[in-house]
Amino acid sequence: MPLICFASPKGGVGKTTLTANLADALHRLGHRVLAVDLDSQNALRLHFGVSLSDRSGFVVGLAQGESAWRTQLRQTPSGVLLLPHGAMDLRGALDLAVALDREPDLLGNPMREMLADPDLVVVADLPPGPSQALALLAPMATMVIGVLQAEAISAALVPEIESGRFLGTGTMAALLAGRLRVVLNGVDLASRLSRASAEAVARHLGYRMLGAMSREETVAESLACQRLLLDHAPESRAASDLKEIARLIAAALPAPLPAPYTAAPEPATLAPGEATAMPAVAPAAQLPAVEVGR
Repeated sequence: MPLICFASPKGGVGKTTLTANLADALHRLGHRVLAVDLDSQNALRLHFGVSLSDRSGFVVGLAQGESAWRTQLRQTPSGVLLLPHGAMDLRGALDLAVALDREPDLLGNPMREMLADPDLVVVADLPPGPSQALALLAPMATMVIGVLQAEAISAALVPEIESGRFLGTGTMAALLAGRLRVVLNGVDLASRLSRASAEAVARHLGYRMLGAMSREETVAESLACQRLLLDHAPESRAASDLKEIARLIAAALPAPLPAPYTAAPEPATLAPGEATAMPAVAPAAQLPAVEVGR
């Protein structure tokens, strides 16, 4: 049922990379996780090994009038469920924005269906900057994570974060500001400017600062290999940062539901002198194939 939205005031801050790797880290902590790509760049799938030739997706389906989101689910090797965005040109993105403005339930209804599952954590990668998706999902969200880069311009964006204007305007922005947390990405401890920018942002944001990610080549390498960071470089500093942020997010979520307990059958009582027969071993049942999207 929890919804975690990843957003950013500007593009190019590593938001999608962070979304994918935190979805994986939460899954490793025992949560069932569904990652939903609402960013038209359609890049979230690349972190989970989805083929470049696969152009279908959840949002493209919405634009074509398809509300059956389950048909677009991908079961990834990591165990994270994925709803890719799908390939969409500029005209399609503009038409979808108009449709969502006219009929918000086009996105709202499928999201409410996903959130009806009490054992599912939904992680949504939103477009950078203001968007219809952010306006629709922020009121449903358990947490909105704003991603900033450790650079000088991030200090200029702090007032947008502190005031809640990042989430909209007026009273609604003030109400939603309490759900906003910030992750500072790409902190280069060897760079005085990067370090000073990170310290300034952390000092101003206070409790809203959820964590920081070290700048390392292993992060870019993992994407180039279409692998997740905890698979590619589990001992790296960035992996350690990632696990700590995931731990803090998990602490704010309901505990994962335990697996259902099945009691072992009691042994049969034998009459005196009666031999115990070895039960016949039935052939292993074939698991049903996981249905994935087209």
